[in-house]
Amino acid sequence: MPFTPSSRRTMLRGFWLLLGWCALALGAIGVVLPVLPTTPFVILAAFGFSKGSPRMHSYLENHRTFGPMIADWRMHGAIAPRYKAIAVIMMTAALSGSIIAGLRPQLIAIQALCMIGAATYVLSRPNGPRN
Repeated sequence: MPFTPSSRRTMLRGFWLLLGWCALALGAIGVVLPVLPTTPFVILAAFGFSKGSPRMHSYLENHRTFGPMIADWRMHGAIAPRYKAIAVIMMTAALSGSIIAGLRPQLIAIQALCMIGAATYVLSRPNGPRN
């Protein structure tokens, strides 16, 4: 049975909704866990919801906490210095925790490489407009 254009749209909308909800869940977890940065996941959730759920997209854009992050990203590709600092501090804390916990050096090296890549990306984004 071939897919009709409307069934393809429905499947694609479902994919975007799933992506949005998964990214939002990871962003929410990132609020309390230092190993996950919140801002990139919230931005990804907004993108997914923009394709799959205008209502959720609007909710995120108008959210007191997440709205400014999304607006800065959309208008300037920017991450505010406060969020950059939080991200780097949390990544450093997570890496330090792994070292203190005595994880295998190979795991710490992989974690460090991933975090260096993430920190480099976050720190290389513009800060946003000057007020």
